[in-house]
Amino acid sequence: METKDYIESGILELYVYGLLSETENDEVTAMAFKHPEVKEEIIAIEKAIVNLSSSFSPFLSHSQFEKIKTRLELKHGKVVDLKTRNNWSTYIGWAASVALLIGIGLQYSKLNENNNQIKIIEEQKSKLQETVVTLENKNKSTETVLNVIRDENNTVITLGGQAAAPNAKAKIYWNQQTQVVYVDASGLPEPPKGKVYQIWSLKLKPALTPTSIGLLTNFEASTSKVFAVDKTSGAEAFGITLEPAGGSAAPTMEQLYTLGKV
Repeated sequence: METKDYIESGILELYVYGLLSETENDEVTAMAFKHPEVKEEIIAIEKAIVNLSSSFSPFLSHSQFEKIKTRLELKHGKVVDLKTRNNWSTYIGWAASVALLIGIGLQYSKLNENNNQIKIIEEQKSKLQETVVTLENKNKSTETVLNVIRDENNTVITLGGQAAAPNAKAKIYWNQQTQVVYVDASGLPEPPKGKVYQIWSLKLKPALTPTSIGLLTNFEASTSKVFAVDKTSGAEAFGITLEPAGGSAAPTMEQLYTLGKV
């Protein structure tokens, strides 16, 4: 085999990596001794491995690196012994392991980054869904208010302020056919903590007879301040009192906020 073909066969790389048998090693050593170009190619391969290993090994000191390079140089016409090549195989494996660990670390970091992005997207999606639900509820509330105001079958009763709250006011929308009642309480102040507004359907004759038709619960949470209460029939007046939370069996007249006749 010609020297050029021998070099290009790949056997010199296997020799440097320490992957040949003892017989094959002896053959390469003989070729290196006989042919200077084979010897030079072996040196070139070993130097390339040194450079590759140093690029992957940031913890290898300069003095250690120089010692290793010196041992790899051919002296007295002899090729570096098999032990040195095997050591370099170890270094190459170590460098590859470091590169693999770095790659795994980068992939793990990327995975965490992706997981964080997914979490942020999920949170944004949840907030968006909450916003949509809130807007839908507001739209329904607005639609209900508009329907109540526009319903020509509703009798509108204006309730004026009384001694307990002279500036208070409210409106009752009462459909006498369906007996459905809505209260527009936008003219009432926010009730104190532990108190609630109670709506009364009143009959004035032969004697004043109040009937509770509901409480304006969650007053502060309502944006429209329009509340649906219980149905009623035969009402001659409506009144709103301020009562303890949970309501009262009879109206507290000292806390009568608004009153209006049908």
